[in-house]
Amino acid sequence: MFKKGSKIYSIINNKCPKCNEGQFFEDNNMLHLKNLLKMNTYCPTCGFKYEIEPAFYYGAMYVSYGLTVGGAIVTFIILWLIGLDLLTIFIGIFIMLILFTPLTLRISRLLYGNIFIHYDPNYKNEDGIKFMNKKKTLTRNSI
Repeated sequence: MFKKGSKIYSIINNKCPKCNEGQFFEDNNMLHLKNLLKMNTYCPTCGFKYEIEPAFYYGAMYVSYGLTVGGAIVTFIILWLIGLDLLTIFIGIFIMLILFTPLTLRISRLLYGNIFIHYDPNYKNEDGIKFMNKKKTLTRNSI
């Protein structure tokens, strides 16, 4: 279930949906809010271009909406079963939404990408790999 080649592996480990090896986002740490949604243009390993078409990941907003509504409902039910009053429950939901926003944003993009991009261990795009290697060289030289 969590083996390389599965969609769950790609989503949990921030890996390329095409090869399950390269990083999907530039920065693995979702607490670096400045780099929260910065994606690699191409997969550093297989060279797959992540943005299939212009504005492709706008569809991830719908996934994000579903995740936040689901999280809010679960939080409401848990806090209601504990016996808290309605105002405290809504404050708890608000806090949950603020705390889980970075996770929700990243997971929604990974989920959306994995819906449309399928695993292919033999895929190689040499132009994408060259682009990423050039980008790494430029980044190292500018530091």
